Amino acid sequence: MDINEPMINEEIRDREVRVIGADGGQLGIMSTRAAMELAEQHGLDLVKIVPTAQPPVCKLMDYDKYRYEQSKREREMRKNQRIVTLKEVQLSATIEENDVQTKFKNAVKFLEDGDKVKVSIRFRGRQIAHADIGLKIMQDFASRIEPYGSVERRPLLEGRHMIMVLAPKAEKKSFAEKSQQRKAKDAATQAGKEQPAAAREPKPQPKKKVRRESENMV
Repeated sequence: MDINEPMINEEIRDREVRVIGADGGQLGIMSTRAAMELAEQHGLDLVKIVPTAQPPVCKLMDYDKYRYEQSKREREMRKNQRIVTLKEVQLSATIEENDVQTKFKNAVKFLEDGDKVKVSIRFRGRQIAHADIGLKIMQDFASRIEPYGSVERRPLLEGRHMIMVLAPKAEKKSFAEKSQQRKAKDAATQAGKEQPAAAREPKPQPKKKVRRESENMV
């Protein structure tokens, strides 16, 4: 028997138990045999839910249905869980600006997806003697990324590698800010709907001259 599974029916060896009905109502203390007979009458199982109580607490339930629903809830929780992965962006001590821009865009994409970013520089040959250059590159990269993420681990030199870890920046907007943004968006949408309607308004037409009957007389 799995130690994480509760005892049910014949597995319960206690002399007496406190019984809770399927609807949550208290049925009182009774012998385990009487509790099992009651469960059988209702087509349910007797499940020990609080084994440490004196006497132990048991509940009447459809245990197979209970296990199925519990398993379903656990699957839903796992499905909705966001798994954060550690992506990597590699820089260099001699990196050019256009390459920095490319690495920056990649890092922003990773952060916006909710992942952390490991930024690394590998020093080749004598470059290790000028690790301060790599540190300036790291600091510059961190300042560029500031609107999208924060430094979780500052740049540290490990052997020939300098490593920094960035984490997504949590969005912290007040209810007032969210409400203001929503109102501005609604106003812009409404203005967009009203503008074409105004454009369709007919232009005023010149009044036609009405000839009087006397003008037609010779």
